[in-house]
Order: sequence, then structure tokens, then C-alpha cells
Amino acid sequence: MNGRGWTTSRLPATPKSSKRKDHPMSITAERKAQLIKEFATAEGDTGSPEVQVAILTERISNLTEHFKDHKKDNHSRRGLLALVSSRRSLLDYLKKKDEARYSKLIGALGIRR
Repeated sequence: MNGRGWTTSRLPATPKSSKRKDHPMSITAERKAQLIKEFATAEGDTGSPEVQVAILTERISNLTEHFKDHKKDNHSRRGLLALVSSRRSLLDYLKKKDEARYSKLIGALGIRR
């Protein structure tokens, strides 16, 4: 004790739960490959706005699930806002370039707006 009524020892570590594996914060390689295959406009296409928005949407939904358990994780919340912003920019670009592709994409992903 240092006279203030508290010690410098740490509390015992809590065991890691299996929930971490059920709802990963990041996207798995298998799921990413599946999204690329589903939304690609051509063979081997990974850079089209459709693929990028689909991957961002999956990451956003994973982070949203993460925040249900970890409400005070403000560092990850900042990353979530950045993901939402970049997805919004890609959607705005796609809407400007081709309205039909935009409508089809938001319908397939279930994004409202």
C-alpha cells in the first residue's frame, strides 16, 4: 500500500470468452472471397465499387455486433465511422456513374436510402 488505500496490483485477468469467435470484428478470408465472388462484375474483379461496398458493409455489420457487447470501445467506433464514410463515398460515386447499378446494389445488400 502506498497510503492511499489502493494497491498497484492488477485485478485477475478474466478468461476470454468464446463470443469473440462467434462475432469477429474483422471479416474472415472465406467470407471476403464469397463476397467478391458474389458481387464481382468480371472474373477476378476486386476493385469495383460493388465489391468494395459489399466488403465494407460486412465489416460494418461485424463492428455493429461487436458494439452490442463492448459499448465503450470508442477507438473501434471511430474506425466504424470511417468505414461508413468511405462506403457512403463509394455509393455516391456509383449513383453518379450508374443509377441502375446503385439501385441493384443497395437492394442486394439491404442498405436503405
